[in-house]
Amino acid sequence: MSQSTICFLILGAAVALFIWNRLPIGIVAIGVAVSLWATGLLTLNQAFAGFGDPVVIFIASLFVVSEALDATGVTTWVGQQLITRVGNSQVRLLVMTMLLAAALSALITPNGAVAALMPMVVVLAIRLGRSPSLLLMPLAFGAHAGSLLVLTGTPINVIVSEAAADAGLGGFGFFEYALAGVPLLLGTVAIVVLFGDRLLPRRTAKSIPPNLSDYARTMVKQYRLPSGLVRLRVERGSPLVGTARSALDLKAYPDTEIVGVYAGGGGPPSDDVFHADDIMVLRGSAGSISELADGHALAPFVEPAVVDGADALLSSQVGVAELMIPPRSAAIGMRVFPGMVASSGDLLILAHQRQGETLPQQETALAAGDSLLVQGSWDALEANYDDADVLVVDSPDVVRRQAVPMGPGAGRAIAVLIAMIVVLATGVLPPAIGGLLAACALILLGVLNPNQAYRAISWTTIVLVGGMVPLSHALQSTGGADQIAQGLVRVAGDAGPYPLLLGLILITAVLGQLISNTATALVVIPIAVSAAAAFGVSGRPMLMAVNVMSAAAFLTPVATPGNMMVMGPGGYQFNDYWKLGLPMLTWFAVIALVWVPFIWRFY
Repeated sequence: MSQSTICFLILGAAVALFIWNRLPIGIVAIGVAVSLWATGLLTLNQAFAGFGDPVVIFIASLFVVSEALDATGVTTWVGQQLITRVGNSQVRLLVMTMLLAAALSALITPNGAVAALMPMVVVLAIRLGRSPSLLLMPLAFGAHAGSLLVLTGTPINVIVSEAAADAGLGGFGFFEYALAGVPLLLGTVAIVVLFGDRLLPRRTAKSIPPNLSDYARTMVKQYRLPSGLVRLRVERGSPLVGTARSALDLKAYPDTEIVGVYAGGGGPPSDDVFHADDIMVLRGSAGSISELADGHALAPFVEPAVVDGADALLSSQVGVAELMIPPRSAAIGMRVFPGMVASSGDLLILAHQRQGETLPQQETALAAGDSLLVQGSWDALEANYDDADVLVVDSPDVVRRQAVPMGPGAGRAIAVLIAMIVVLATGVLPPAIGGLLAACALILLGVLNPNQAYRAISWTTIVLVGGMVPLSHALQSTGGADQIAQGLVRVAGDAGPYPLLLGLILITAVLGQLISNTATALVVIPIAVSAAAAFGVSGRPMLMAVNVMSAAAFLTPVATPGNMMVMGPGGYQFNDYWKLGLPMLTWFAVIALVWVPFIWRFY
């Protein structure tokens, strides 16, 4: 049995396992690498060289940059801009949703864009009295189209560019993808606007992602917190500095009471005396709190001195969390009261409920099933998330991402992103180096910690690419890619390169609906390079056409994670995707067959 035949058997087994979808794709990819070594097609170092490939390193760094934009509230801010501008127009809503998904996809990959925008799009659809199913599939498809706007839009762009460079064709420039991406995006939007109403189902979703963008007002309503809940900072010139907290007489300020006091740097005060920069949490009427602030040199802490209660709960520095006391918790029996600093020393108890009723402002023993509303720095809330004695209802990290736009570190994250784009666009550094420097800068600047960076990386994608890259090389080294390419050349005959290009488009389109589009690209890329060389034409239009068709994974929900994400919230069924997906796939094929060779010439 020839080496190329063995390679085809491994390829066929991998495709079959991907379609079967019973094994994790990472296991299949590792199995491919091991099989290439076990059959002697590649040496041990060659079989696992994919995991050290610069493409893999660059892809991993992009996940870290994407996480920084999401974690700092940049994507939340962008989503809120959408909500404030769509009005009641269905067309405007569709167009702006897809354009926003495309723009985010260009920066943080399609899957990241869908994950970031989906909760807000669902809520927006419900507010406007529309079915989320009319918006979520266009959201995912718009993200696919946007992935071809710039180099960083998807790992496939990076893989194709590196393949072109390795073949001596020259890599594709950072913004060069937009030459294909812009017409793809415009056509995608036009298809949805013109035909989406007839091709998309109207269904009620079985599961809707939680919308926490209005979390503060939800907590105010749930715990019946009064308006006028504010935080004031004790100024250095305040007459309160150095005096006992118990000496503060609030009789002159009707309906005003101190909920609690904590040190300016977070945590409980060190003693019973007011210090400069201490933070006072108060509730009461707007007028009384204003008089108190004016008479004692108290300054607003982040927010205006008197704000709505909900606005006072959350800021870029401080957040709230809802805690439940589970059975057998060590906290059962502990005596607490609103305004008390929790035993951890860094959280302030704002309210205490039992069976849905807010308990009065007095000391009460905790019981199983009680809920507490606590306030503290975001780091403190996150640190207490894994406390075995309490259950956190909503993750502080998720709340902060959705409810605090442009949070701490947003400016630094945007600056690093811009610097990375400049480096990649100018070609000053190799993409892998530019991406690594950006990821390291985000950690050194405190935007992310190392654990967040590690968790941000989609290791499934990394393992998939690392395991499949050797197969791509094996197809070339064993002559397998040349055999397929020569078959395509024989079919094309003397009709020119277009039938050859059409064959590559069809292969990519079919595989892309059944297996990962990244795996599809890695399989077809060596065939495209060999076919172009055998026909004596430039491989650049061939590779770009493969890139375009790899993004055209529209016909099935299993084609991409983005398609899967919207399936539940949109109430979609398997057969819903091809109805809108088929005209999308046709448009992408037209661009790949007609527009791509017009921009990137065969000769």
